[in-house]
Amino acid sequence: MKPIVSIIMGSTSDLPVMEKAMDFLDEMEIPFEVNALSAHRTPQAVELFAREAKAKGIKVIIAAAGMAAALPGVIAASTTIPVIGIPIKGMLDGLDAMLSIIQMPPGIPVATVGVNGALNAAILAAEILALTDESIDAKVEAYKAGLGDKIVKANQQLSEVKKYRFKTN
Repeated sequence: MKPIVSIIMGSTSDLPVMEKAMDFLDEMEIPFEVNALSAHRTPQAVELFAREAKAKGIKVIIAAAGMAAALPGVIAASTTIPVIGIPIKGMLDGLDAMLSIIQMPPGIPVATVGVNGALNAAILAAEILALTDESIDAKVEAYKAGLGDKIVKANQQLSEVKKYRFKTN
């Protein structure tokens, strides 16, 4: 099995956030790899990874970074593969990382999800892959349909709450 999504994090301290992306990709049966690379500590390795990713069959890269948050942009600068950046909550509740990731120069786009938004990054990666893979498309469709079912169930549960005298539904 060869990976088609690559998950890159600046260090293993990002793993608790990134597990949500890994769980979703696993649930969708999308092969992925996970590596730690640092834009500041291993810049040559980051550039080599980005340049070789397409030849390895990688279709989407999810890159997480906190603080200076250069990793997604450095990867995007060396590849034409779509890069999804995840700002990791850190010094300024992740605002510093988010601004670093979204403020890319023209020609070097990085799709950006919310702070610690690993699940949304994985869903976006699956949606990108679904454009050319009917099997992934069907799984994403089913997942999204299930989101609406959760709200219907929540409203049923709320209607059963009888604790309040002035609650009307």
